[in-house]
Amino acid sequence: AVRASNRPRQRKSKKAVTLDILTKLLEACAGDRLVDARDRALLLAAFASGGRRRSEVAALRVEDLADEEPVRANPADENSPPLPCLSIRLGRTKTTTADENGHVLLIGRPVTVLKRWLSDAQIKDGPVFRRIDQWGNIDRRALTPQSVNLVLKARCEQAGLDPALFSAHGLRSGYLTEAANRGIPLPEAMQQSLHKSVTQAASYYNNAERKNGRAARLIV
Repeated sequence: AVRASNRPRQRKSKKAVTLDILTKLLEACAGDRLVDARDRALLLAAFASGGRRRSEVAALRVEDLADEEPVRANPADENSPPLPCLSIRLGRTKTTTADENGHVLLIGRPVTVLKRWLSDAQIKDGPVFRRIDQWGNIDRRALTPQSVNLVLKARCEQAGLDPALFSAHGLRSGYLTEAANRGIPLPEAMQQSLHKSVTQAASYYNNAERKNGRAARLIV
């Protein structure tokens, strides 16, 4: 029915949240308030862990986080500085089951920022990302998936971007787009994003390859 319809499928996010956009969003939440610390951790963790879905971000719990041995900034250089490493157990997702025990990694700055949020908020168990009222009080309840989307849109507006062009899914598409632009092999990126459909994941790579390739540059 979808294929037969003349109406094209709409993107979940009109624009991808690539690294340049993410940098602007992080600048918009560079303050010292708890809500700024939360939003920085949320944006960095969601992007760097493979572009997590908003439902996965909302469902994340402290019990799902596990410290790993530090890794080298440059695996080929034994003298490169070590970086903190954290594994995130996702359990059941849109494309996996709880029995598959899917997990992804966080390395470097996202780990530091996430741990800083948990420390500042004194969160030792339960939901990682929680509601914060206008007086800075932290709720025991987790953010909802819709709230995750609203956080991103609010930070877009503060960064001078049109919030209508972005949604939380832009973090997922942005991760794969950024990986493609950096020449990271598709299978490696899919290990982090946990895409099951090669066709869907490859669409972001195809767009990057077409823009960076020579076929469209016969006459310039």
